[in-house]
Amino acid sequence: MRLAIAQARAAAAADRPDVPVGAVLLGRDGTVVATGRNERELHRDPTAHAEIVAIRAAAAARGDWHLDDCTLVVTLEPCPMCAGAILAARIPRVVFGAWDDKAGAAGSVLDVLRERRLPQRAEVVAGVLETECAALLTGFFGERR
Repeated sequence: MRLAIAQARAAAAADRPDVPVGAVLLGRDGTVVATGRNERELHRDPTAHAEIVAIRAAAAARGDWHLDDCTLVVTLEPCPMCAGAILAARIPRVVFGAWDDKAGAAGSVLDVLRERRLPQRAEVVAGVLETECAALLTGFFGERR
């Protein structure tokens, strides 16, 4: 989670600051496969969420979109778009820090990652370094108000 937090800080500190969310994909042995951070402002791309950036980087690095031996670690609960991408990539485990009470899709607003009617599901571990992850977001938005 510390590496994901570093990615989140980098998103907020970029030339075009973005919401501080960071993600890391880990292989079965714990090695870093890919990292990502929000890049929506940087690329003017609404799909450039940290999770999507990391998933794309991992698929490109491996030459394979099947990430079924990875764990995704992300500072904020994934949204519905990211949850769909996680399941499409066959990622079996998601670890996140802060809950997203407005758009979360891993147990708060929706629970897409564990939806029994879908063909893929993921194990969810929530609240890892939650206070620190949430503080990044409240600090970022507090500075902009």
